[in-house]
Amino acid sequence: MPTRNSSMNPTQVNFNSPRKFRTTLKSKCKETFFPDDPFRQFKNEKPLGKAKKTLQYFVPIFEWLPQYNLKMFRFDLLAGITITSLAIPQGISYAKLAEIPPIIGLYSSFVPALVYAILGSSKHVAVGTVAACSLLIADTIGSKVSSKDDPTLYLHLVFTAAFITGVFQAALGFLRLGILVDFLSHSTITGFMGGTAIIICLQQLKGLLGVSHFTTKTDVVSVLHAVFKNRNEWKWETAVVGMAFLVFLLFTRYLRQRKPKLFWVSAMAPMVVVVLGCLLAYFTRDSKYSIQTVGNLHKGLNPISIEYLNFDAEYLPYTLKAGIITGIIALAEGIAIGRSFAIMNNEQVDGNKEMIAFGFMNIVGSCFSCYLTTGPFSKTAVNYNSGCKTAASNLVMAIGMMLTLLFLAPLFSYTPLVALSAIIMSAMLGLIKYEEAYHLFKVALALLRALLYVARPAACKLGKLPDSTLYRDTEQYAEASGPPGILAIQLGSPIYYANGNYIRERILRWIRNDEGNGKAVKHVLLDLTGVTSIDTTGIETLAEVLRILEVKHIKMKIVNPRLDVLEKMMKSKFVDKIGKESIFLCMEDAVEASYDFSATTEKQGFEEQRSGVA
Repeated sequence: MPTRNSSMNPTQVNFNSPRKFRTTLKSKCKETFFPDDPFRQFKNEKPLGKAKKTLQYFVPIFEWLPQYNLKMFRFDLLAGITITSLAIPQGISYAKLAEIPPIIGLYSSFVPALVYAILGSSKHVAVGTVAACSLLIADTIGSKVSSKDDPTLYLHLVFTAAFITGVFQAALGFLRLGILVDFLSHSTITGFMGGTAIIICLQQLKGLLGVSHFTTKTDVVSVLHAVFKNRNEWKWETAVVGMAFLVFLLFTRYLRQRKPKLFWVSAMAPMVVVVLGCLLAYFTRDSKYSIQTVGNLHKGLNPISIEYLNFDAEYLPYTLKAGIITGIIALAEGIAIGRSFAIMNNEQVDGNKEMIAFGFMNIVGSCFSCYLTTGPFSKTAVNYNSGCKTAASNLVMAIGMMLTLLFLAPLFSYTPLVALSAIIMSAMLGLIKYEEAYHLFKVALALLRALLYVARPAACKLGKLPDSTLYRDTEQYAEASGPPGILAIQLGSPIYYANGNYIRERILRWIRNDEGNGKAVKHVLLDLTGVTSIDTTGIETLAEVLRILEVKHIKMKIVNPRLDVLEKMMKSKFVDKIGKESIFLCMEDAVEASYDFSATTEKQGFEEQRSGVA
């Protein structure tokens, strides 16, 4: 049996007293809420310098404005004009989805864009309304107040929901709770957006076919039932115009994908559809082939709406639900999109600062007749492809929307509903990621696998690689062999109530397997390098394993417990039960100590036997 080299002095495990609760809490809070260490820029700064950097941190326009120049402005001007041309048809279309007056959609691309230009930290995000949130607002608030029976109250509740969204988003940003958005995985967002897109597309059949009577429900069965039930209302001329617009929009999107430099064709296409639709509606307004339009759009800037915010207890549950749910979705979409385009330029976007910007954007917007806004993918992609350099492109868009509201709004009164339906359907079809949906379908069991991983954590039997001191998984490395009489096991996940029983049974099964193969197990070494945390049940599991092994006359040793795990072991007195001499820093030390113990035990047994014979 190999013996330990007496000249070797292994590094001892640090058994210092557990850190105080305050110290532990401070460390945990810092890693949870400030993983990016945002205060590093304030170090070694004079008071005036700290004040300047603080202002730049919370109001990013003061960070990029001093370096702004004419060359950057030319790019931002082009990008701003381009996204303005997209904002007008999208604003009117998505307001229709939210069942609010079309002019509100135009208002919502003016004031929020001004706020984001000042507070936004992303260079590429272009703010505006989004289809999914518009539909959710209509569905949630519409379940309490009908947009047709009481349109004024309904609109006021929409403003209130936007205000609640803003407060919620800003609070998350100030409290550094951007981590919550990370729980919405990419697959979850993809599935949600795809499902919502299908529902929205089906609802646009009303406008595409010119149907007057339709269901207020959003499920597929109800929508299709309403379409075919009212087939006597179908208008062939409306359907022809709608399909022509839809084919044109889809063609421009296909052209953009084949020739990325022609992105502007796809960006301008919705405006072209609106203009052509307005001309068509105007010249056919008095004929039997007339088509439905959005109606009157009056001139003027956003009226103040702060006095209309409604916090009545009767309606508060619905505005809270609409505000929080759409707020989370809007954050997930806006932050994810901002980060995606920032990565392309090797830049970073602070999610918490974006939350604050989106929050104030919706708070201020709700006080000026706007509903929920965020950073939609389509508009942001156009902004990025247009070559925007700073958030000033949103400022250009705001100025463009201001001019539209002051002088051009009535011209869009002739916008056909069928044109809006075509624009919405085209945008929604772009949100359905067919290939990605197929890929996600193949991994649809990811959630079940995650639950199984929690309850059945990774664990493996370790063996020593030849001519080395490394211990690796014996299944992965066939040449690795376990030391005689020693069972080395590596646990690779937290130990807590959900997997405690499994870990205990798995350890005992390995022992039974070795003993069944004629291998006597005298020592069990548990490598806890991969165990990041442990709860009371987990510690009790280890204590139970220790008691079972003692009955079997098997020694148990712990290898390399992390700081948090070791502190909990000390506080729970588990270290006293197993003994400090049974906790080691590395597997090699634990193996050598096991050999020494076995050799000493054998020597004592031999001496006792010889004494008995004498």
